[in-house]
Amino acid sequence: MSSHGGNSEKWMLDGVEIDRMTDVPINEDPPEKSDVRVAFDRTTSSAKRRNGVVPQPRMGRIQSSAARGLRSLRFLDGAGKDGDAWKPVEKRFNQNEVNGMLTREKFGAVIGMADSKEFAGQLFYTLARRRGFDASNGIIIDQMRMFWEDMTSQDIDSRLQIFFDMCDKNGDGKLSEDEVREVLVLSASANKLNKLKQQAAVYATLIMEELDPDHQGYIDIWQLETLLRGMVSSTDETTKLKRTQTLTKTMIPKSYRNPIVKNLSKALEFVHENWKRIWVVGLWLTINIVLFTFKFKQYRNKAAFQVMGDCVCVAKGAAETLKFNMALILLPVCRRTLTKLRSTFLSRLIPFDDNINFHKIVAAGIATGTFLHVIMHVSCDFPRLIYCPKNKFMRYLGMNFKYKQPTYVDLVQSIPGVTGIIMIILMAFSFTLATHTFRRNVIKLPWPFLHLAGFNAFWYAHHLLVVVYALLIVHGYFLFLTHEWYKKTTWMYVMVPICLYASERTLISLHDPNHHVNIIKAIIYTGNVLALYMSKPPGFKYKSGMYLFVKCPDISSFEWHPFSITSAPGDDYLSVHIRTLGDWTTALKENFAKACEPPSTRPVKGRLMRLETKAVTDYDAASPPTFPHIVIKGPCGAPAQNYKKYDVLLLIGLGIGATPFISILKDLLNHMKQNRKQDLVDRKGPQRAYFYWVTREQGSFDWFKGVMDDIVDYDQDNVIEMHNYLTSVYEEGDARSALIAMVQSLQHAKNGVDVVSDSRIRTHFARPNWRKVFTQLASTHASSRIVSFAAAAKANVEVVKSQVYSTVEV
Repeated sequence: MSSHGGNSEKWMLDGVEIDRMTDVPINEDPPEKSDVRVAFDRTTSSAKRRNGVVPQPRMGRIQSSAARGLRSLRFLDGAGKDGDAWKPVEKRFNQNEVNGMLTREKFGAVIGMADSKEFAGQLFYTLARRRGFDASNGIIIDQMRMFWEDMTSQDIDSRLQIFFDMCDKNGDGKLSEDEVREVLVLSASANKLNKLKQQAAVYATLIMEELDPDHQGYIDIWQLETLLRGMVSSTDETTKLKRTQTLTKTMIPKSYRNPIVKNLSKALEFVHENWKRIWVVGLWLTINIVLFTFKFKQYRNKAAFQVMGDCVCVAKGAAETLKFNMALILLPVCRRTLTKLRSTFLSRLIPFDDNINFHKIVAAGIATGTFLHVIMHVSCDFPRLIYCPKNKFMRYLGMNFKYKQPTYVDLVQSIPGVTGIIMIILMAFSFTLATHTFRRNVIKLPWPFLHLAGFNAFWYAHHLLVVVYALLIVHGYFLFLTHEWYKKTTWMYVMVPICLYASERTLISLHDPNHHVNIIKAIIYTGNVLALYMSKPPGFKYKSGMYLFVKCPDISSFEWHPFSITSAPGDDYLSVHIRTLGDWTTALKENFAKACEPPSTRPVKGRLMRLETKAVTDYDAASPPTFPHIVIKGPCGAPAQNYKKYDVLLLIGLGIGATPFISILKDLLNHMKQNRKQDLVDRKGPQRAYFYWVTREQGSFDWFKGVMDDIVDYDQDNVIEMHNYLTSVYEEGDARSALIAMVQSLQHAKNGVDVVSDSRIRTHFARPNWRKVFTQLASTHASSRIVSFAAAAKANVEVVKSQVYSTVEV
């Protein structure tokens, strides 16, 4: 026995629950079918039958917590819940059978395990062995029905026996360490846990240490049941949640009982949540309507109306809104100004954090105004000018056109016509490349046009709008129907915004110079993530949640890309974590990979594998690495920078979206490390922080493993509560993740380390129940100011956001 064998036995026995026993009366007469299970009615295990063990009478038992937990040991999703559960299985059988036979390779697709073929294949042979079938050539529909009945059996021992037989490949009724290891490898492969797969032998030994304290070399089915007790917690929590939801239905406020009042209440909640956005957009729409109406009425009283009618009124009204929006669209991209305004009282009235969204709304207004202006001119105004009777034309518009009635070509070739055409082409080009499909490189263009998709194309195309503004001023000065300079208002609209934007860019280049930083360390993680640790420039001050711009002259001398700062303001270095998504980030990672040694595949002592390059200080002084040259500028403001204004933080990061929140957690941890407990309580700032990190790759947890361990070490007051979720692992209760969950429980209880993240923060499987999260948060902090920051793809954020509004709808 190992040196800690005694402690292991004590730990295991402490965790065992004693089943409540009860005597069951046995009638002399044969009983009718009853729902009550009698003592001798338990199904004898197939393992004992194979080994010649005579079943002994034993007392019946009321379902223990272990039995309740085993209910969630599922082999087939949604099976057994209703009478039609067999129909979808039968349908998939008919879709995958060949000549009436279903092969092992197609079995996974039929039972809903298409992406776990190895696991499904082992289950296929196990079920066939239990039924005594020769399934080497496949099974027929009747045999599939038998398999389905076995997998969906409501008998607890039957499903447990299937799982045991699946592990027991040689059928001797005992599980050896090699058999446990093989099933662990199978489960790890099904759940895409490559690290755990490589450590399967270690965890198989751990299981044997805990469940085979006498070192017999095997474990029995009752010991496997003990191992599966860990499933109880998740089942009980689900039951508690359902009971809570049932109780809450009786506590729904009156404002949500009536459908009409309910919708009205939801509308009021929406207004309360978005009142800043509503009044800003409402003001913008009002100004556009007023400008359009003013210009429309003005031209109805002019001579041009007698020739062109309402067409010229609509064209001029659209042009007036176009001038206003072309001026306004520059303000949301004045980053330096907005960063300063975020810290003023104006942030209480104006949603500065939605600057890019407002920028897009104004762009939509420009597109609408341009469309109306052009369509009215080319399809209505121009034909009416050309075909207007000459006497009428000379009487009303002769002086404006030097007493010469123009042709269509004359109008197109004029200064307003040429500048208008060029502006339309440039704006259409830059607007198209700014759409999500092109900017995110979603569209796959043919070879000659590859460079028209991606961030670089969007960035350079947007700079063409400088030419558009110059043409706009020219276009607005050489007008046919207006001659007085003070009535040509285009330059008046755009002058102030252009000067503000130009001065900001100039000030940034002069007073906010580019910082040339030294690379302290570069780490390349699995999941195509590059972490850069840089020297902190003198005077570089920022707040947690802000971001900076990074340029690598070795790749491009002009490209700047924004990345969230992951270091805390109190750190003596700067760090960013960059996910490889496009051409520039791919080139950056490749350049750093050349300067670093290949990732080591040898596990670090006491940890699972971690892919890391060497830091500068790890190299010999005689041969220091040559890292790519990095230049940064910033910092720039972001929504999360004002997190200290709130009592409770809910931080939600999906994948690389966790980066801005890591800086916040580090900032909170720095206060704890400096033993500022009194300051932590008295200062104005969050008294509690909840961080939910959802990722689909196991290697992602390596990115911030140090932060997770620091939370355990220094957060003695439980200020930070961290929840990690790995979506690649099947939810708790699925047979494919059952053994993984139990290994996790053993490892965490014994060594305090999570088998998935290799940290002391335990990892949950599948996705969070956001409704449950928000409900618990609201009840725990009923009188506190709670703010939620989410960083993820827009679709995922909308899913989380919808749960906020549906929390009260139980």
